[in-house]
Amino acid sequence: MSLVFVYGTLTDRETAESVLPAVEYRSDATLHELHPVDGRYPTLAPGGETAGRLLETDHLDALDRYEGVADGLYVRLSVPTDSGGEAVETYVGDPARLGADVDWPTGEPFPECVRSYVASADVRVARGLSSGG
Repeated sequence: MSLVFVYGTLTDRETAESVLPAVEYRSDATLHELHPVDGRYPTLAPGGETAGRLLETDHLDALDRYEGVADGLYVRLSVPTDSGGEAVETYVGDPARLGADVDWPTGEPFPECVRSYVASADVRVARGLSSGG
């Protein structure tokens, strides 16, 4: 089983059930150091935080297809938890392909740029929703 931090369309049970054979939300969660940005589909940008949910699944392949990972629309990342437990997967969309106004550090292709940011910033997932402070 994998835990996946979802923040956009997959927070809606009906949408998630159209993608996965079974849907198990474990808890609300907050992703730190990445904030949501709207484009054709939601994506994430450096800084801030994002409210979402933790989804437990054995079907990352189905989520990868839904998110267009093979086509480069989204990249799947492993993000640490603030409790030091297992990493959580999440998806970040390519802002150029989604029409989202996002400034990622330049000089690397999008997937490497996102992975570099996650490795160097304090990106982490915490169970529960932040109080905004």
